Amino acid sequence: MRVTLLGTGDTTGTPTVGCDCDTCREARDRGVSRSRFSVHVENERTGESLLIDFSPDFRSQFLDNDVGLPDAGIVTHIHFDHLDGLGNVYRLVDGLPVHAPSGTDPATDESVAETVRRKYDYLEDRIGVHSREPLEPFETCGFEVRFVPVDHPPLLCFGVVVEDPETGGKLSLTGDTSYDVPERSREALADPDLLLADAIVPASLCEHHPIGGRHEGPDGVPRTFGTKHMTREGALALAEDLNADRTRLVHLAHFYPPEEAFAEPLAVDGETYEL
Repeated sequence: MRVTLLGTGDTTGTPTVGCDCDTCREARDRGVSRSRFSVHVENERTGESLLIDFSPDFRSQFLDNDVGLPDAGIVTHIHFDHLDGLGNVYRLVDGLPVHAPSGTDPATDESVAETVRRKYDYLEDRIGVHSREPLEPFETCGFEVRFVPVDHPPLLCFGVVVEDPETGGKLSLTGDTSYDVPERSREALADPDLLLADAIVPASLCEHHPIGGRHEGPDGVPRTFGTKHMTREGALALAEDLNADRTRLVHLAHFYPPEEAFAEPLAVDGETYEL
């Protein structure tokens, strides 16, 4: 499989509109971007491609990268930076299957699949929303795919595992999550060829969060920023726990200090990987 990181930023992206911070200036000087989150996975055996999350930057991401329009889509949760690009498929695709998790979210009284179906009812002649049971594998684009529950309060949120049954290649994606990923999900995510891990800020910035950090490691360093996202240190600890062969940190905010913001293994848009 060929994995292209279309969007590696958080809700505002880097550079952030209207921001002249040192990190945003450095991004402009380097000519790099971290747009809102999305990942393109091509099955090079079948020529099909899977899009994980529909970024609001859908149009520019597909214009900027040498990838084809998706044959199927995945939605991990209903926050706008992962879903609102779905409206871009109007007049671009016909009959797109969109897979989303089942299970009623107490915060919305709907499953992710039901919210997608309701919010994009005007696309009913263009997309078909398929409800998928978490941790149960399903087939799409020649891949075996599973949604795995993670921890991103107050909403239900899911990571994704994509495996090629022919080659054994495995992509694991944490989705938006704290370090408190359930054990069954860790087992599903384990031993990937490539791990894409949410790492919104370095742990040093937890002192600026109203509730600080959580899930401290043995060294006392927070692995969760507030309640919703992993720190860089938390993401790297999870990568070690999962025995990831290669790790790229994603969903990155422009709050990283400029001397750290583009260091390994922090990703930028347009990176590609062959698994």
